[in-house]
Amino acid sequence: QVQLVESGGGLVQAGGSLRLSCAASRSFVGINIMSWYRQAPGKQRELVAAITRGGMTNYADSVKGRFTISRDNAKNTLYLQMNDLKPDDTAVYYCKAAITVTFYWGQGTQVTVSS
Repeated sequence: QVQLVESGGGLVQAGGSLRLSCAASRSFVGINIMSWYRQAPGKQRELVAAITRGGMTNYADSVKGRFTISRDNAKNTLYLQMNDLKPDDTAVYYCKAAITVTFYWGQGTQVTVSS
């Protein structure tokens, strides 16, 4: 089991940057995949980026080249560096951890990009 707490969201102008953090309540050992998802009003939650225990990464086409997922194992923290933000990136961003077949979610952090 793990608790996840996101932070770093806020209001930013188009073209700006934000870095989201997801602090885990325990070590990443045993966590197979950690991911960032987002959900915009009226839309389904969608995968933004994921990183495996081995460090392999995967990104949604809409954020490739702009967002970078990373993790600090010593700090039990997952990050999402978001550059060149666009109004379409406005959403609540959630952190997710997969431990075997069980998923854990954070409470989300709001990102709003103004044009």
